[in-house]
Amino acid sequence: MTLILSLKLCVFQDKVPHFALLGSGGGQRAMVGLLGSLVQLDKAGLLDCILYLSGVSGSTWCMASLYQEPDWSTKLETMKNKIIKRLSGPKVSWGDAFAKLKKYYYEKDIFSLTDVWAVLVVTEYVKEIDENTLTEKQNQHSEDPFPIYTVIDKQYKQSKDEKDSWFEISPHEAGYSLTGAFVGTSSFGSQFDKGSKKKPQPETDMLYLQALCGSALADGEEIKKFLWQKIKDFFKHLFPIMQSEMFDEMRKAPPAEKGYQVLMDLVDMNLAVLNGKEPSAFEQSIRTTLNDETVPHTLLKSEKRDYEDAGLLLNSPYFSMLREERNIDLIISLDFSEGDPFMTVREAADMCKKLKIPFPEVNIPSEDVEKPKDFYVFKGKNAPTVIHIPLFNVVNCGDNIEAWWNNYGTFQDSYSAEMITDLMDVAGKNISNNREKLKEQIQAVIEQKLHK
Repeated sequence: MTLILSLKLCVFQDKVPHFALLGSGGGQRAMVGLLGSLVQLDKAGLLDCILYLSGVSGSTWCMASLYQEPDWSTKLETMKNKIIKRLSGPKVSWGDAFAKLKKYYYEKDIFSLTDVWAVLVVTEYVKEIDENTLTEKQNQHSEDPFPIYTVIDKQYKQSKDEKDSWFEISPHEAGYSLTGAFVGTSSFGSQFDKGSKKKPQPETDMLYLQALCGSALADGEEIKKFLWQKIKDFFKHLFPIMQSEMFDEMRKAPPAEKGYQVLMDLVDMNLAVLNGKEPSAFEQSIRTTLNDETVPHTLLKSEKRDYEDAGLLLNSPYFSMLREERNIDLIISLDFSEGDPFMTVREAADMCKKLKIPFPEVNIPSEDVEKPKDFYVFKGKNAPTVIHIPLFNVVNCGDNIEAWWNNYGTFQDSYSAEMITDLMDVAGKNISNNREKLKEQIQAVIEQKLHK
């Protein structure tokens, strides 16, 4: 009797459709845009359909904010107001930033430019130092979509090995989406030898994870100018902080001048990276030597792996969702990318064709590149249905698409409360205006799954 019941449950589970929501990169524009889209999905009664929520770069900043709260999807209006208030409020103080940077420096074996980026840049936009960890939240989100943060393996990307490039981090595991080498998330960053943890490291906190996921910038000179000013401002405020009683214990730290030089050396190192000369300073290293035949041989050869913003390869986390075990039936892709509004879905289709992963064919009318609509559906045989939604389009922006892009740069100063509200409204319209179309596609997938 138990065997028959188990078989019936397995058959039923095979009929349950799997829906995924993807948020692309785009700095604070993606963070705010994803929040506005989620609010409208909730109002449309569709958020409960989503099994997975995956993001890269700026979308992960929104995810990190939401997943601080247990079962956030049941109180999204409250969470929205809380996040808007924080984003339009004061920045993290210099004293708190200095304390966090010092903590990274002394607690970790590898102090990299990602630590600096987290403290001096990411905090400028998210307006907080989030020291939560993913594993702390494992059992607090039974009502929420399962969160997946996506980065890429720098070594594989440089070798043009697109299959092995994709790396995902969830509350339970961290590893390669398509090739299947994983460790427990709490061990991400620790050193392994033949499957045993050899040298533990503190679990990556959410501030660092947001920096790792959102570390992309356009060119080397901009990085140097941008970070040089941040570091100069940081040390200008550092000297009075060092004299305060509150930071007595910090006087044992290296002199500020030495610290300044260390940070600038890291900037120079990253500029060398962009010229292909040195290992990346934007890194999270997972030192591992796994004695397992399923692990790629190239991974076994390397003592250290470096990870960086997935937007440097593909600015949307398609490949975390195309992991075969997930059996995804419908992907809703929210695209907040600057430039070509169809680049992510086109590149995903091209990569899937090369890697022989089922994906629908993507054909876009040439005139739509300059004047995108707000809703596209791509279907293919034995492939997930893909809904592609560009952020700024002729439906919600009319003839002012370019003006919207000019107002919402990826790495400009943090948005005001009014800008945040306006951007959330525009992003939300892409959902509310297409509520019935979304329901039609969801219903079609459900029927197809039931009759498969």
